[in-house]
Amino acid sequence: MNQILQMLQLQQQLNDNTNGLGWENGVTKNGKIIDWKRCAYLECAELIESYPWKHWKSIDASPDFENIKIESVDIWHFVMSLALQEYKNNNLGSIEKLAQDITQVSNYEEFTKPITPTTKDNYEQIECVEELIKALFCGESTTTIIERFFSVAMQSSLNLDTLYKLYIGKNILNQFRQDHGYKEGTYIKVWDGKEDNVAMQSILEQNPDITPQELYKKLEEAYIAA
Repeated sequence: MNQILQMLQLQQQLNDNTNGLGWENGVTKNGKIIDWKRCAYLECAELIESYPWKHWKSIDASPDFENIKIESVDIWHFVMSLALQEYKNNNLGSIEKLAQDITQVSNYEEFTKPITPTTKDNYEQIECVEELIKALFCGESTTTIIERFFSVAMQSSLNLDTLYKLYIGKNILNQFRQDHGYKEGTYIKVWDGKEDNVAMQSILEQNPDITPQELYKKLEEAYIAA
């Protein structure tokens, strides 16, 4: 539960800083409408694009498994935001209560276990992602949406520990982006020929015990060098 709670707290902090206090009402401090479900299902579409599903193009290509993990983490940002908004607006309880409720989702225990490679083929994996999209479109409960997300994460070779590690990395990267002109359109996303997501993953792999503060510093160093 501690990892779930920490991720929820970090997401709340990121949303507060990026969108302004009161974002749960569905509007940012700049007057932009917030639609977390749209955010999530569009990230699902980007995840699907990481599979060679097109029958007319690159038919012998392999899935981009590293990007599939990153897209799964991006989806989690928005699923958590949706849950935080629902709990606040409907007086369902504190962040701690939300974290506890997430640990009661039917496949949570399975998600905490060591990673087991999926036996699904590419098309079955895509269908699993589409089940999450359906849950978002059809107004399923937050519990169902989180359950479907865990299924997507597990087939993407993520468990709770690896999701947590990548989430922390992406959360710091998102903060770094905001601090360096992402909202204004001046941020440079490709560093020395590689996307910043790849640079972040590389730093995590080379420094498994890195703190969030150290990660931010190394991102800054890489950004300046690029």
